[in-house]
Amino acid sequence: MEQITGKVWKLGDNIDTDVIYPGKYLPIIDAPEMALHALEGLDKEFPKKIQKGDIIVAGSNFGCGSSREQAATCLKFAGIACIVAKSYSRIFFRNAINQGLALVESKEAPEQIQPGEIITINFASGEIITSQNRKFSFPPLPDFLMGILENGGLIPHVKKSLGT
Repeated sequence: MEQITGKVWKLGDNIDTDVIYPGKYLPIIDAPEMALHALEGLDKEFPKKIQKGDIIVAGSNFGCGSSREQAATCLKFAGIACIVAKSYSRIFFRNAINQGLALVESKEAPEQIQPGEIITINFASGEIITSQNRKFSFPPLPDFLMGILENGGLIPHVKKSLGT
């Protein structure tokens, strides 16, 4: 996974896991069914609007709140290819990587990228390029995390590593 290009959904600061995946859906264990409720706490129609390959751009503290893994799972299975945020809740960050959902941290990009804009995220160069050719750099993810993402998440990564 060298780069991702997609349409931006712009969100604010402190988007918590109950907004991402409302608690009333916690009994659902089927990931594609979870996807039908992604960001429903923000906009009841949001799951219908997401297209495969879309990118969320958000402010600070994305994924705060409870440690529910379902928040990352529902976004991945809804088709979100990557999230660009100023910062993440530590637990959400790990849950997202473990699910194979790419994350980028940038202090500048979320301020300047607009909703609906098409952006390209190049993981190799650590660069976000907008459709207006504005560029933002970000610290590249370590190789071991990129390996997890490239294999589709932690479990597929471990299976591949073990040859099973």
